[in-house]
Amino acid sequence: MTDLVKLACKPLPRDAAPLSEEETQELIGQVPGWDFNHAHTAIQREFRFRNYAETMFFVNAVAWIAQHQDHHPDMQVSYNRCTVSYATHSVGGLSINDFICAAHINAIL
Repeated sequence: MTDLVKLACKPLPRDAAPLSEEETQELIGQVPGWDFNHAHTAIQREFRFRNYAETMFFVNAVAWIAQHQDHHPDMQVSYNRCTVSYATHSVGGLSINDFICAAHINAIL
């Protein structure tokens, strides 16, 4: 197992394939709180906060990580929660970059 938070996202080759089921099962165990979507094509996690300001601080921190890693999530934001979802559209599923970003987000909490 690799300490994902020590890694940085890297550009993927044009012909890169999504991770296998076996690979994603191993990696999901390294990002506590994250789970697969129904189609198993993305990982997601809902974060809850005490108020709107804390939610926005978190959203801005995720935006900083996304820019720094050049890998951007989908986010659904409301008053005291934010759902973050990662998938690598260029591979049509999950890549190591999704799990690296999830680990970085977990590290800021």
